Amino acid sequence: MVIAISAGAALLLSLGSPFFLKPVLQRLGVIDVPNGRSSHTRPVIRGAGLGPLIAMIVAFVILLLNSEPGSGSIILVVVALVAVAAAVLGWIEDLRGVPVKLRAASQLTIGLMGAGVLVALAGAPWWLVPVFGLGIAGYINVANFMDGINGISGLHGAVVGGVFALTGALTDVVWLIPAGLLIAASFLGFLPWNLRGGVFLGDVGSYLLGGSVGMVAVAALVSGVPLLAVLGPLSIYLVDSGTTLVSRVLSGERWYEAHRSHTYQRLTDLGFSHVRVALIISVASLASSLAGLLSLVSTNLWLVSAVLIVLIAVVYLFLGTILRSSRRTVEPNCEGVVE
Repeated sequence: MVIAISAGAALLLSLGSPFFLKPVLQRLGVIDVPNGRSSHTRPVIRGAGLGPLIAMIVAFVILLLNSEPGSGSIILVVVALVAVAAAVLGWIEDLRGVPVKLRAASQLTIGLMGAGVLVALAGAPWWLVPVFGLGIAGYINVANFMDGINGISGLHGAVVGGVFALTGALTDVVWLIPAGLLIAASFLGFLPWNLRGGVFLGDVGSYLLGGSVGMVAVAALVSGVPLLAVLGPLSIYLVDSGTTLVSRVLSGERWYEAHRSHTYQRLTDLGFSHVRVALIISVASLASSLAGLLSLVSTNLWLVSAVLIVLIAVVYLFLGTILRSSRRTVEPNCEGVVE
């Protein structure tokens, strides 16, 4: 009952908050001006990720005040604190900007602190702290890099949060159920705004998404959830950002500058709408999530699970090339534009 109330509060607050946030953000001049990475052509209010942030804080407070103390509650507190810290850094970036080196150092510090507490709680080896710390900081950036079209972040939060909640139920990792549901509800509520493109999450919202998902993923791993079940929901975001980053570094480009090299950006360049591309990514993420969950059925299925995740990721990465080739084949034989 408490979980349902908390999730309901997150959903309603996230849905309603942009009504009063929009005029505040306008007065503060928090406006997203199109650049080389942008998929929009006009200035748009950003920073509306304050809505999901408020929603998540209130929901976690409701949940924790009505939960019995225990290791699960401590994990939820740590997850919430790190997610909020990441979001605050994102808000500062939205409001006044943060130099690249300071921003990277701050993200890494947040990640290491969160990882350190989780490793200590689990009694896991200390060498995991830098690994997990880098992972959390990395996913904050991944979520930020991928937040370039309408609806993509709201759908990602809803899908990943929902899958994490299901994973918690299947593995009896009880704290994972509310953690996943609160992430899903907080971003699902913002989805109507996110789909319309009237306001953007901004760095405060994308950092919140990356920080909360990254922390829950690490906490799930130290709680004994199989690796593939955790990586499944994140795989599409990871391969899109990872391959793009490696490609840009090898090409001698400044990887931290705005660009349009992501697979999702190439799909929009083919003429697909933002919503359609966001749905493609969400379906791919859901498919890889289900593939990851196969590893929970039997340890004998881990190889099948891994192969399926890789295949789904490869198809996604080459989807633009496949569709472009398909168009070249079809267009001479038909009238109009093939979508």
